[in-house]
Amino acid sequence: MFKILTLNKISPLGLTLLPPDKYEHASELPHPDGILVRSQDMLKMEIPGTVKAIARAGAGVNNIPIERCSEQGIVVFNTPGANANAVKELVILGLLLGSRKVYQGIAWTKSLAGKGEDVKKRIEKEKSNFTGPEIKGKTLGILGLGAIGVLVANDAAALGMKVIGRDPYISVESAWGLSRDVQCATSLENLISECEYISIHMPLTDETRGFLNRNRFKFMKKGVVLLNFSREELVDEESLIEALQDGTVSTYVTDFPGEALLKLDNVIPIPHLGASTPEAEDNCAIMAVRQMREFLENGNITNSVNFPGCFMERSGKKRVVIGNKNIPNMIGQITPILAANNTNISDFLNKSKGDYAYNIIDIDSDIDETTINALKKINGVVMVRVI
Repeated sequence: MFKILTLNKISPLGLTLLPPDKYEHASELPHPDGILVRSQDMLKMEIPGTVKAIARAGAGVNNIPIERCSEQGIVVFNTPGANANAVKELVILGLLLGSRKVYQGIAWTKSLAGKGEDVKKRIEKEKSNFTGPEIKGKTLGILGLGAIGVLVANDAAALGMKVIGRDPYISVESAWGLSRDVQCATSLENLISECEYISIHMPLTDETRGFLNRNRFKFMKKGVVLLNFSREELVDEESLIEALQDGTVSTYVTDFPGEALLKLDNVIPIPHLGASTPEAEDNCAIMAVRQMREFLENGNITNSVNFPGCFMERSGKKRVVIGNKNIPNMIGQITPILAANNTNISDFLNKSKGDYAYNIIDIDSDIDETTINALKKINGVVMVRVI
């Protein structure tokens, strides 16, 4: 029986995929095998030693202590693409809000309530203050062509926009899904300088933190509409405020508003609603649970942020999975220990990702505790399981 601790409210559609004869799940549970989480901050949490996996029902994992989990041999999953349509729809809404001044117009109209005047007459007189251009025929630049960026690019092109995309790390899957109407930017500067609208869809890493900064704002067209539905830190706030004040950026539409930005009239602050749809919550939970189950039951890894993707059909009597630091001669130390136990290996898969590697070893016999302990004692091994 596997025990799954839920740190947030997880969609019932996901939890129903945990069969009650194999799994127990609750918000308070001692000695869990796995943790399902959405947004709860785990950075200072003491993670029980029994935990083998953490599945984040969402894409961002900045609320999970990844390095500490890796050192403890805990596989951390996320669910890229599960909420992509929800975010895409909000970005398209952001494009329209950034153009047509609907947000400002609604706020002004509601302010007329209770003032004892002819509202219809006042609206007709001052509605010209809220005019704005159509997006059809305008140029949109997409920075990052992952699951969300591709959907935004395709839908914007379908709405009649000229779309230019840039992603030096685009996956084969994303490239196949990209509309032929989306152009490839020859350079970052070229994209930035050509577009009336720019939407950023990049993961937050040490390399992308402050990606849009003073040096890059100077290449932008005067009056560009900038959209950020990815992460607050991708845009340098001080440089952004300068760009908003001098008219380089006419409107900033963001799902991650900081306090300083709330004071500016040309900022449209959305309270992190990108994935806030029932469909997205269901999709993320279903994907997280399936990945968790596949790992716990079969040792296969899909969409881990700290260990490599690793999938192998089962072929032996038992399966041994080993996580280790990505250092030389690990396989050369593992196989002799199995041989000393007269263990015949029917299949073996080894993959690495960054500082860590993962092994799936199917064997034709049982394996004793002495052998398991010997594997655990190998310098650099962080996790050993027998399934």
